[in-house]
Amino acid sequence: MFRITLSLACSLACLGLSALPLAAEGPPGLTGARILPGWLQPDGSRIAALEFQLEPGWKTYWRSPGDSGLPPVFDWTASANLDHVALHWPAPQAVPSGDGLALGYHDRLVLPFTAAPADPGQPVDLAVSVDFGLCKDICVPAHVALRADAPGAAPDPVIQAAMDQEPEPAPDRPDCAVQPIEDGMRVTATLPRPVTLAAIELAGSEAWVSSTDIQRAQDKTILTADVVPSKAAPFDLPAQDLVFTLIDDQGAIEMRGCAG
Repeated sequence: MFRITLSLACSLACLGLSALPLAAEGPPGLTGARILPGWLQPDGSRIAALEFQLEPGWKTYWRSPGDSGLPPVFDWTASANLDHVALHWPAPQAVPSGDGLALGYHDRLVLPFTAAPADPGQPVDLAVSVDFGLCKDICVPAHVALRADAPGAAPDPVIQAAMDQEPEPAPDRPDCAVQPIEDGMRVTATLPRPVTLAAIELAGSEAWVSSTDIQRAQDKTILTADVVPSKAAPFDLPAQDLVFTLIDDQGAIEMRGCAG
């Protein structure tokens, strides 16, 4: 199994080409990139979104793409009066990547986010640089630097539609088994329901996580993924920090932690 660490993904991404929003010249496969300016909330925070337009047949990756994808990396340091950003990822799709499947998006990605101001009484000036992967027959690292216009007076229905695609939090938690492997830990989760697509993540960690294997046994679904830290050795994995994203015909949900 091919494994790529987050630090290596960042190194690859930094080889990408600079691009201006909607510029004629930019990374291959990308026809446009911009910040949808969004609107202000009563508490002073700002709802906005990144928008990537892709050429037909091209795709980009979700936050945890799996074995061979490049996870996006965001740098917001050029913003002003920004305390923190919370991304609202729409449920990903299964996209071909190498000899297997990764989690990502094709044609267009609208990625909403909430920008919290450092000073709620002052506006947030949004600027971001993004290193990410673009794939068709081969994958290439890409880079864009974007700045937002002033927010609008009303909510943007495009952003709202993308936020509606974010997985819903679920109160249930799977039964889990965590065991050491040569270069990290293996997580096995059992669910009393069928799923079409799934991902396992470790919140608050830069450890690389493999694609999630899905096995169905009678009325249960068994998910398995390997978690490999930078030191490539077994470690104390906090099961309460595991995040499970589950997608089926009914939609997408997110579970946090394990039963018991």
